[in-house]
Amino acid sequence: MRWKGWEHIPLEIADPGTAPGWQTVDAIAPLIVSASRSTDIPAFYGDWFIARLKAGYVKWKSPFGGKPVYVSFVKTRLFVFWSKNPRPFLSHLDILDRSGYGYYFLYTLNDYDAEGLEPRVPPVDERIRTFTSLSERIGKGRVVWRFDPLLLSDRIHVDDLLEKIRYIGDRISPYTKRLVFSFVDIAKYRKVQRNLQGQSFSGVREFTDNERSEFCKGLAELNHKWGLEISACGEKDDLSRHGISKGQCISYSLIAREFSYDPVLAEFLCPGSQQALTGSMDPPVFARCLKDPGQRNACSCIVSKDIGQYSTCMHLCAYCYANTSPSAVTTNYRKYGGDAKRGIFHDTITG
Repeated sequence: MRWKGWEHIPLEIADPGTAPGWQTVDAIAPLIVSASRSTDIPAFYGDWFIARLKAGYVKWKSPFGGKPVYVSFVKTRLFVFWSKNPRPFLSHLDILDRSGYGYYFLYTLNDYDAEGLEPRVPPVDERIRTFTSLSERIGKGRVVWRFDPLLLSDRIHVDDLLEKIRYIGDRISPYTKRLVFSFVDIAKYRKVQRNLQGQSFSGVREFTDNERSEFCKGLAELNHKWGLEISACGEKDDLSRHGISKGQCISYSLIAREFSYDPVLAEFLCPGSQQALTGSMDPPVFARCLKDPGQRNACSCIVSKDIGQYSTCMHLCAYCYANTSPSAVTTNYRKYGGDAKRGIFHDTITG
């Protein structure tokens, strides 16, 4: 990797098939770990995560094939958790705190309960209570509200979406500082199209330009009451006239603000020489140099290493791009559960 503090390192792993019982492999050692865009680790794989944290590494398999990548936590300073239901993970936070890791949550809190688009998530009111509990536990600057994706259908119109968002926002706005949203992108993802059709959601569709403007105007009006920082994830268009900025889920500014006490992160975000020249830890030019090359061009996230695995998220959301099919997910989760009951946690989620 080309980023300072993100080197390849030798990693010793257990290998019962060799005479010494271990082998040395090449691993990357990222400062920032994403857990995960690919699956909901806090909801379903918290025990696995803690077991791998104690082991000191995971093995990541690309959904597009290729050689597995070993990821060492030896230099990790920050975990970014993505979840629709972090309630099962709350009991593990003390372990992270004692270990000295920084972390924050990207909490996707939608309301498609009536439509059945997210069949395995808890009811929206329960998820709102979890959101407030998490915020009270770790601080509202470290719990980001995501409404993702925004989608329309024969049953969901722009006014309906705004009402769903108002209902949630009125309750959680005192417990967060940020809202990140995204517009659904169906045409580019055959897997999304197939999953929607397979679950009889053929009426789901993308926004027209007029509907996008109508939604953004309505959201800006709601935010007069909330006062949140609002950004659009993976959005090419300029929405600044609505008070909406370019989205950063793994955010330079959030990390700089919430984890400024960490000198290693500070140096990674903005080397000391740059800070001396600018008098700031947030020089936009340097921030752009940290853009994650593994994400879409319109994504503004800074670089991190994801450790999740496709086709493992049991929320079974109908619009999900990371699940091949509900049956594939169920098979993988059943295998994981069987091993977990025996105290076996492989270096990948499914072994």
